[in-house]
Amino acid sequence: MLKDAINLAHVIRSYAQTRQLNRGKKLHAQLICGGHQPCTFLTNHFINMYAKCGAIDYAINLFDKMPNKNLVSWTAMITGFSQNLELEKALQTFCQMRLAGENPTQFAFSSIIQASASFASIELGKQVHSLSVKLGFSDDLFVGSNLADMYSKLGSLVDACRAFDEMPIKDEVSWTSMIDGYAKNGDLEKALLAFKKMNCEEIIIDQHVLCSILNACGSLKAFPFGKSLHSSVIKLGFDSEIFVGNALTDMYAKSGDMERASNVFGINSQFRNVVSCTSMIDGYVEIGQTGEALRILIESRRHGIEPNEFTFSSLIKACANQAALEQGSQLHAQVVKLNFDRDPFVSSVLVDMYGKCGTFDDSVQVFDALEEPTDIAWNSLISVYAQHGLGKEAVKVFSKMILKGVKPNEITFISLLTACSHSGLVEEGLKYFYSMRTKYKVEPREEHCSCVIDLLGRAGKIKEAEEFMKKMPFEPNAFGWCSFLNACKLYGDKERAEIAAKELMRLEPENSGAHVLLSNIYAVRRQWEDVRSVRKMMRDENVKKLPGLSWVDFGNKTHTFEAEDWSHPQKREIYEKLDSLFYQIKGAGYVPKVDLIPFEVEYGAKEKLLHHHSERIAIAFALITMPIGKPIIVKKNIRVCLDCHCAIKFISKVVGRKIIVRDNSRFHHFANGSCSCGDYW
Repeated sequence: MLKDAINLAHVIRSYAQTRQLNRGKKLHAQLICGGHQPCTFLTNHFINMYAKCGAIDYAINLFDKMPNKNLVSWTAMITGFSQNLELEKALQTFCQMRLAGENPTQFAFSSIIQASASFASIELGKQVHSLSVKLGFSDDLFVGSNLADMYSKLGSLVDACRAFDEMPIKDEVSWTSMIDGYAKNGDLEKALLAFKKMNCEEIIIDQHVLCSILNACGSLKAFPFGKSLHSSVIKLGFDSEIFVGNALTDMYAKSGDMERASNVFGINSQFRNVVSCTSMIDGYVEIGQTGEALRILIESRRHGIEPNEFTFSSLIKACANQAALEQGSQLHAQVVKLNFDRDPFVSSVLVDMYGKCGTFDDSVQVFDALEEPTDIAWNSLISVYAQHGLGKEAVKVFSKMILKGVKPNEITFISLLTACSHSGLVEEGLKYFYSMRTKYKVEPREEHCSCVIDLLGRAGKIKEAEEFMKKMPFEPNAFGWCSFLNACKLYGDKERAEIAAKELMRLEPENSGAHVLLSNIYAVRRQWEDVRSVRKMMRDENVKKLPGLSWVDFGNKTHTFEAEDWSHPQKREIYEKLDSLFYQIKGAGYVPKVDLIPFEVEYGAKEKLLHHHSERIAIAFALITMPIGKPIIVKKNIRVCLDCHCAIKFISKVVGRKIIVRDNSRFHHFANGSCSCGDYW
């Protein structure tokens, strides 16, 4: 048998396919010890076997000692280098083969095309493409599929489509390459269209193309089509494939259909992995069910599935959105324990989480611990300073970012302009806006223009804001009109406020904000007929006013309060404290701003309505429950009113406590009778 080359080749090939390196070595040794030096034909098979088993050094040694290399020898070595990610050596060997006078096969071309994609070198890829055409491989299915795949991986979809279209025959591999390329380059509609064409041509659909198209459906929110694909998955028998199950779970989770996602997730628990668990967690996070997301984390760890950096990023993001400091800190401890604290995504969401929880000192500490902060981390820190109204600090961070050679992007400037707006840095904000395109090559978008409207409006430059809106290259969005309306209310410009309210109602008819602000403007002017007219409009259009809510985390529970809220179990103690605070702050000089109440009622009733706003009830609760020395953090779903802002300054002074209030736009740090915003917000 040892003398029969064809049988030996069959054995060596089986060892290569089953990755039985030791048996292959033993056979090779038997041949040499028996005085049977392998011929070129068998040596080529041994090179292939060693390469496929990961023993590339053995393959190189054999190849270098071959007295007579043929085309198969060169191809086996190039393919072996490519398979073992020795891409530079694959390219060198390809060049040596050409110098030796050998023309590459389709397999050698495919290996070098794959190497070009890994090198991220489109120039090299195009050179190899030209050579393949010159040598007559323009119609080869194998080469064409790899060319389409390479171009799509390098982001050149035009070239990928050309390579794909020039193929006279297309198989499932070439179609999958194109669909995957469209999906990964963000051309999701084209990915769906290509899949439909593939289906019409009755090309075999495999699990790889199903995964790509399900991911596209999730990103496009094309859920009806995604559901029909689920039927195809079951018919084709791929429902037990772990990667397809992951893609289905992710698609349903992105749609917010957690019931169907849970059904897919729970079909076979042994097929669950960190990808499907993270998709479930992300889905629950997106619909605001952080408790369910944490339950999935605990359950997955019980099954031996450890979270990865994406799992933690999603959970920490949830804690940031809900300002859940205690849970966020616990997740941070786990991140450190599992060595994910240097991951750029995890570290960036930690910076953001601590900022949104009110403890920006911790944000700075996390950022400072990073050796090489990415643009995401820099953006997170600038955003934190913006949320806390620390515009000058945000500007300093931006300057450091530029000095470090980190390129700013669209998100950087949104945070920077917001920081300038909240701190009254009008000149600086305008300078950064007008330098975006010229200096930093970042094209201003609607969001940036809205920030400029806010910047000018907050500073009382109503006319300048109006002129800017007229000159904008696109129509102001809802945020822009809302900022302008707020500015008109703050500075008493009724005529422009009415125009802004009308535009805001047109853009967001279901949003009660425009009606409430306009009503408040009329109430301050005692135009009660106009107030009643706005309220009638709200009733007629079925527009519901968003109730003002405030909440405090204490004792592993979130305590939520509304204005005039009598539902809490400790209501008696809360309102006793509230009354006590009222007399204390009045004695310290507090005067209620009763003009802010848009109702035609007596002075005493207006005083009471103001004093029973949700944020004050939350503060009273915190004062009777939280230990002295611990800062009080109150979260609010709408903007803190002018009177409450004034009252909380006095409360912080008379009780000697630091009070942090996060409303829907920023943080206020109250201490010793003053606020971090400097009364500019």
